[in-house]
Amino acid sequence: MTNIRPARPSYVASPALIDMRLYCLIAFIFCQFTLASCSQKSSRDTNAEDTAQADSTAKPLSVTVTLADNNYQNKGGSRTVITLANTGDRELPAQGWKLFFNGGTPSAFDSTVAKVTLFNGDLHYISPGPKFAALPPGKSATVEVLAGRLRNKTDFPNGFYLVLDSNPAQAYPVAATINTGKIFEKSDRALAEKTFDDNARIASIPVDKLPPVFPTPASYQAQGAPFQLTDQVTIAAETEFNPEATFLAGSLNPILGKTPSIGSEGSGKRISLRKNPSLPAEGYQLTVNQDGVQIMASTRAGAFYGIQSLLTLLPARLPSGQSGPVTLPGLVVNDAPRFGYRALMMDMARNFQPKSEVLKVLDVMALYKMNTFHFHFSEDEGWRVEMPSLPELTEIGAKRAHTTDEQTNLIPSYGSGPATTNPAGTGFYSKADFIEILKYARDRHIEVIPEIESPGHARAAIKAMNVRYNRLLKAGKKTEAEQYLLRDVADKSVYRSVQGWDDNVINVAVPSVYTFMERVVDDLRAMYQEAGAPLKTIHFGGDEVPEGVWEKSPAVQKLMATNKSVKTTDDLWYYYFGKVNQLLKSRGLFLSGWEEIGLKKVNQNGKMVWIPNETFSSQNFRVNVWKNSPGSGAEDLAYRMANAGYKVILTGVTHLYLDLAYTPSSEEPGQYWGGYVDIDKPFSFIPYNYLRNLKDDITGKPINPALIKGREAITASGKANLVGIESPLWSETNRTTQQFEYKMLPKLLAVAERAWANDPSWATEQNTARSNELYNQAWSVFINTVGKRELPRLDVFAGGYQYRIPPVGAKVIGGKVAANVQFPGLTIRYTTDGTEPSAQSPVYSQPVSHTGPVKFKVFNAAGRAGQTVTINP
Repeated sequence: MTNIRPARPSYVASPALIDMRLYCLIAFIFCQFTLASCSQKSSRDTNAEDTAQADSTAKPLSVTVTLADNNYQNKGGSRTVITLANTGDRELPAQGWKLFFNGGTPSAFDSTVAKVTLFNGDLHYISPGPKFAALPPGKSATVEVLAGRLRNKTDFPNGFYLVLDSNPAQAYPVAATINTGKIFEKSDRALAEKTFDDNARIASIPVDKLPPVFPTPASYQAQGAPFQLTDQVTIAAETEFNPEATFLAGSLNPILGKTPSIGSEGSGKRISLRKNPSLPAEGYQLTVNQDGVQIMASTRAGAFYGIQSLLTLLPARLPSGQSGPVTLPGLVVNDAPRFGYRALMMDMARNFQPKSEVLKVLDVMALYKMNTFHFHFSEDEGWRVEMPSLPELTEIGAKRAHTTDEQTNLIPSYGSGPATTNPAGTGFYSKADFIEILKYARDRHIEVIPEIESPGHARAAIKAMNVRYNRLLKAGKKTEAEQYLLRDVADKSVYRSVQGWDDNVINVAVPSVYTFMERVVDDLRAMYQEAGAPLKTIHFGGDEVPEGVWEKSPAVQKLMATNKSVKTTDDLWYYYFGKVNQLLKSRGLFLSGWEEIGLKKVNQNGKMVWIPNETFSSQNFRVNVWKNSPGSGAEDLAYRMANAGYKVILTGVTHLYLDLAYTPSSEEPGQYWGGYVDIDKPFSFIPYNYLRNLKDDITGKPINPALIKGREAITASGKANLVGIESPLWSETNRTTQQFEYKMLPKLLAVAERAWANDPSWATEQNTARSNELYNQAWSVFINTVGKRELPRLDVFAGGYQYRIPPVGAKVIGGKVAANVQFPGLTIRYTTDGTEPSAQSPVYSQPVSHTGPVKFKVFNAAGRAGQTVTINP
């Protein structure tokens, strides 16, 4: 199949670094190497073992990567210098070694001095050419690399390690230092000035003038006297709502210093949970007055969301060592969500996150009334949930390290390094872990949708089943060995996925593939049943299958000879998802997937294009449509698929991909292949007219409106097929929980607002000037709510989150340096003596008059700071 999904977040640029094309289709690049000498010193250990392993202490080499020129020969490319320093006590030989690293998709390049070779995926290695001179201890060499223009620190290689040909199983970690130099200073300053102007449009609003609960409710009004919440309060709940009452009681304990008692009635001041069948399924009514609190709902989910709104009325924190009473304002809130599907996709497959982090994600989703957790646990680079029937999936597929044969683990990816000790590369959720996660989500009214990536993005499963096959075949059990095999062993097809893999696609013509899928589906169903959690659908991926796959497979040729509906390899797409659909339907489930599962390839005016596939449009397929970038020709794809009858989840990359970098700053982590996504992008998203949102390209520059002229709008029937909103958070650049939370928050709050709150007036206003005025008013309310109420809450809620603290906007005005911040409520501090601002530095209150550099940092209430911005007047 043709790849129609451009390089979904998977690129961390290499020393060959990245020539980023439109929609992140990475062009092959050419490298030139030169060699020079200088002095260094250190030591190394040359002990080696016979089996594949990494020596975690010996570091015979260090690497410094320096960006020397980001417009080489005025051609828009970069020149990067990589310094290899021999830090060991033995000579690095002239030949016979490989320096591995992760990042990008460079083509193999030979030179007389050195060459770079793609190994597989994003793993490459540098090896010496015929004229490479041996490198003695304490000496170093420089390798110059010519590549595409770099934009931020994501575009640098990582995960370096050294392997000697004399013992290919032994890997030595290599320390790496990244030096961006002063290349980005000019663009970073221009960004600081633009940020200043953007921030200047935000009005400061007193807390008591902001909506009392978040996300913004359908309606609310101040009414009646306040209620004093004390440790004497009780909870009266109808039997159906007892689980929610228990949740509420536990949530009030930190505030009140004790857990309130729960009963069916109760007397005195109390919180009541009552049933009202006339309210919408997830709706609620919250009333607070001097007599107490009442939450009415027709379902447990509605009662739970009423509780979340009640909890947002409480202070984020009380003074240390203190507990209530707390005064709650008198009010009436009538509320229900705009969409019944409000989702976050968490990718823990490419880089792993621990169970504790998954539970924290569920906590924050519940707080902001999000009800669907897309659990992306399988990928090329990892399979992260234990399947009791197929233990190899995690025994092999959940580990990454240096290997010569992938019989015990997968190769390193995304900087996971040579050893299995790296928690980002190695880890999985046991059956008990997964059941705990399911129960935790169930109790918070969050549906967990598991994803089995297929037929592409399936390398971890393929390799794990290869190990099973080899083991059983060696034992003489050929039939058993072939039972769950995911490839045609005689297949000679040649392909390369957009992430660089040449062996990551399941062969859908092999019958054992469907035996495997049945087994995994049944294992998942059993775990959901044990957890008492609902399972309605399974996501089967379906994206980024490259050209060339299956073309030289005997199994495919055999299928074509016996099944007249399969005439070309393109037809295998419909064959596969037709069988998967039947597999799920027989188990009372329906099929979800990326948009490709509902598309077909046709010839239009001599050009092959993808259009909605009418064969599956009535099969209740649910599709995540992510492709909407201006100029792609697919800007309106979500609407076309909804109009054709597919159930569509709006997942547009331009506004909803949380892993994309917030801004073009060189210091801002994250990818940018689909553009930049700050908190304003999901906030400004208009679900029923998002074409109106498409205003800039992937570099952040304004687009020509002609690019989207004539695109298909949503119809009345199509509108009913837009089931909700989902934001993915891909994990290529998330190697720690801190990096994950930084990208998730505070952007997730804008997603929650847009998925829950009513269609805002600015989105439907046709007069552009009036719409902009209304938008600016709503933006100020939202940004004040986040800065003054929700960020302080996130400092302490569920143990606290490492959300992104934005850098200042800064501008020289009248010879003085002025600064401001995106979120009112945060504190700006600065220095003029060259030191980094700290929590003790002066608080910014007016423009700074200084002849030298001024450094600014923004601090939150907990004393944590964001990035430094330096301005020279």
